[in-house]
Amino acid sequence: MRIDIISVIPELIESPFNASIMQRAVKKGLVEVYFHNLRDYSTGSYKQVDDYQFGGGAGMVLMIEPIDKCISALKAERSYDEIIYMTPDGETLNQKIANRLSLYENIIILCGHYKGVDQRVRDQFITKEISIGDYVLSGGELGAAVLCDAIIRLIPGVLNDETSALTDSFQDNLLAPPVYTRPASYKGWDVPEVLMSGNFPEIEQWREEKAYEHTKNRRPDLLNKEY
Repeated sequence: MRIDIISVIPELIESPFNASIMQRAVKKGLVEVYFHNLRDYSTGSYKQVDDYQFGGGAGMVLMIEPIDKCISALKAERSYDEIIYMTPDGETLNQKIANRLSLYENIIILCGHYKGVDQRVRDQFITKEISIGDYVLSGGELGAAVLCDAIIRLIPGVLNDETSALTDSFQDNLLAPPVYTRPASYKGWDVPEVLMSGNFPEIEQWREEKAYEHTKNRRPDLLNKEY
C-alpha cells in the first residue's frame, strides 16, 4: 500500500511513523508513506497557500491552486483508490471503513487547516471525507495519523499475530472481552480459571459471552448497528 499525505505542516504528522507498528510496517516494505508540503506547490514568492474567504468572516482558507497542483502531480504518476479529506463534517471513522481502506493500493490524504479548504477542492478532487469525531482540531494532521494507524495495522504481515486485529473492539460490532496476563494471582485478585484451563472451546465461549456482556453494558448501540 502507498499513502500520500498532503499537509501545510507535514512535520506534525511524521513522528507517529517513526515508532511502533507503523514504523515496523514501513521498514518491512508493507506500506510506503510520503509526506507532501503544500507550500512546495505554491507559485507565490512567500509560498502562500491560504487566503481570506470571500464574503468575509474569520479564519483563513487553503487555496485551490496549490492543492490542485499537488494532487494532479501525484495522479499523473499513478491511479488512486481514494482521495480522502480529513474534516470534522466528514463520515465518522469506524472499523468497517478502516477494514475497507486497508485493502486499497494507493490513497491520498489531504489534511485541512485553518478554516478548511476551498469548497471547489472538495467538489472536484475529493472522493471520501472522514472525521475522527465530533470535535474540531487545529488541522487534519492528527486525524490523518489516527486514520493511518487504523488502516496500517490491518495490513497482513504488520502485526506479529495476524489474528490479533480480528479480535479487536468493533470487529463484529462487539467490544473486546477482558484480557489478563501473569501473575495469575495478585493481591488476592485472580485470573478467571477458565482462561488457564487449556480448554480452548470453553475459553472462546467465555470470551464471546464477555464481549457481548461488555458491549451491552458500555455500548448497547453497537448491538443493533448495521453497517
